[in-house]
Amino acid sequence: MLSFKKPSAVSSPKRADFPILRNNQALVYLDTAASAQKPDAVLRAMSHVAETYYANIHRGIYKNSQVTTDAFERARETVSRFINAPDTRGVIFTRNTTEAINLVASSWGRAHLKAGDEIILSAMEHHANIVPWQMLRDEIGIEIKIIPLKQDCTLDLEAYEKLLSPRTKLVSVVHISNGTGVINDVKTIITKAKTYNPQIITLVDASQSVVHSKVDMQSLGCDFLAFTGHKLYGPTGVGVLAGKYEILEALPPYQGGGDMIETVTWDKTTFRAPPARFEAGTPAILEVIGLAAAIDYLGDNFYAGEDDLSKYTFEKLSTIEGLTIYGSHAPRIGIFSMNFAGVHPTDVAEILNQQNIAVRSGHHCCMPLMQALGVTGTFRASLGLYNIKADIDKLVEGLIKAKGLLS
Repeated sequence: MLSFKKPSAVSSPKRADFPILRNNQALVYLDTAASAQKPDAVLRAMSHVAETYYANIHRGIYKNSQVTTDAFERARETVSRFINAPDTRGVIFTRNTTEAINLVASSWGRAHLKAGDEIILSAMEHHANIVPWQMLRDEIGIEIKIIPLKQDCTLDLEAYEKLLSPRTKLVSVVHISNGTGVINDVKTIITKAKTYNPQIITLVDASQSVVHSKVDMQSLGCDFLAFTGHKLYGPTGVGVLAGKYEILEALPPYQGGGDMIETVTWDKTTFRAPPARFEAGTPAILEVIGLAAAIDYLGDNFYAGEDDLSKYTFEKLSTIEGLTIYGSHAPRIGIFSMNFAGVHPTDVAEILNQQNIAVRSGHHCCMPLMQALGVTGTFRASLGLYNIKADIDKLVEGLIKAKGLLS
């Protein structure tokens, strides 16, 4: 859990590192939960590869291919250290979290689940951790159970324990909700599952948590962990699935193609060991290297100052009469999902847009969560390491203006 600390700095030392904010100083960007802006270090790293030694990887014996391959595989090591993965060979590059979860559903799910088996998700999952499992349910007849929400927008862990049964094969939960910013106690969720049955597979969607806190895969004890690069100040088109190697080694491929094979004949194909088995075709080479550059740029404690601005934001938003902040009293990070009674969230977002304030509106790809909250959507302000108190002051002014116009 992140603890609030006394506010100190009034500005972000990282802000100047982001070209989009240098080029548009009036922009108040509060949509990092959807996609973060990119620092110079990431853009330079990708440009440097493209301009000096780029080539396809793993196949060429010439220098450029070897150098690019080395950079790509060093990126895998960087990611492995970043999340303390149990084995670098279990770090697989995907397009995003969505593909990572689809990989688990397709490869592990089809190999190990059968009709009548149960999996457990939570009421606050992103669609990426709902739809692949529903597709599998419709295909083979598994049952999906849901951990319900409590009134404070946290998960009901007592109800969760009652969902565990001899038929439970997988528990897959989001670490931090992109819809409310609420932090789930995933370590306890994993421990309860493994205590009930050590054979239950656990998956953590860490898309938001790697951005806002230190994530240690071995400490959590999960079997799979997924996150995406573009929320972590890296490029789009690259994500990560980290899994225990012994599980991955026994799984069939997710996709077929080049670079994931040992031999191909008209009669039979044999496959390489992980991670190559799950990285068919030419990967997002520049983007993978860019993700590693983002991790290097951020360092070990880049999120340490967020509590200050989160507390400041919550205090300022709480002064606005009639504003509902969902999950306001739960353990949380700098994602604020809000509504004014009787006002459509998109109307609020548009008035903010007219003031150069960027927030997200809608269901945030978690429609079941919105249904549990009793709303069709919210407007959401999410903090990044480039945000400052002046951004929050402008947001509050903008919200007061929107309320006056729409009420």
